[in-house]
Amino acid sequence: MVEITVLFADLSSFTELTQELGAEKTHQVVDAYLRMATDVLVKHGAFIDKYVGDAVMALFSVPIRYEDHARRAVAAATELATALKTLGSSFGLDLDASVGIATGFARVGRLGSDDSKDYTAIGDVVNLAARLQSKAGAGEVLISEESYRKHPEKFTEARSEQVTLKGFREPITAYRLHGRSAAQLVSDPPDSAAQNTTSVGAIIFGILGAPCAVFTLIGPLAVAVGAGGLFGLRPLLILVDHNAILRVPILILATLAAGANLYTLWYARQLRMDAKVPAQIKTMTLLEKRRTTFVLAASVVTLAIVAFEVVAHIMLH
Repeated sequence: MVEITVLFADLSSFTELTQELGAEKTHQVVDAYLRMATDVLVKHGAFIDKYVGDAVMALFSVPIRYEDHARRAVAAATELATALKTLGSSFGLDLDASVGIATGFARVGRLGSDDSKDYTAIGDVVNLAARLQSKAGAGEVLISEESYRKHPEKFTEARSEQVTLKGFREPITAYRLHGRSAAQLVSDPPDSAAQNTTSVGAIIFGILGAPCAVFTLIGPLAVAVGAGGLFGLRPLLILVDHNAILRVPILILATLAAGANLYTLWYARQLRMDAKVPAQIKTMTLLEKRRTTFVLAASVVTLAIVAFEVVAHIMLH
């Protein structure tokens, strides 16, 4: 549950392009476009969420946090417009993209079945970015009011307007930038490491998807191994118990995993206490409460088992 900036970039006139060039040539153009867009977006600190046809969805400020994530998104969009001109020239085409950018809070994590999971963001900010993109013309960047207010001094030439978006009850204030000229409004992101902050909690969220760490960390597995004697695992446990080469790494890994679980829960609680977080997001769902309770209990039990193992082996030796 973090504040992020979401960007949707869609290749303009895709249908007409397909009819003119045919499937094979269009595939080459779209593939080159998505590869180029990925390079540009990642350069500015984006996480590529997914590709949908000729469109790309990117997230800024997860899993690595950037205080200037809104500016980075616009900078990436404007550089994308310039890069498209070069790409188009190589194919003998006039290529443009329409871009929608929105900033707000969203839940980030993994979604999907146990066989296939997708790290993504869920929230109004995602829908807003997608709808803004649909209202942006070829070569234009349409940004949300929240994105604009993050760095108004950078967008002095942005034009404010009211747009009616599907799925939104009231008109939305947005700011329109023309991609070909907007690059002059946003300076390149600084290379200084001091300009970005890597959050340990965000990294854990990015890898695991909070608060579902229980499904990917080994803390709960350590609990199962600790109680394995009840389920016919006694021979395996005896082997591990008498082999320091196996036992020590398992105990260390279990401790780190349990610690990561607990940190994830603490970090999620800190985010919910943030005054900027909308009220509806502060409240945990019943499923989240159950998962949080299970993760907490499993982690505590894991640490207790590790402590017992350490003390027992010290006393025995």
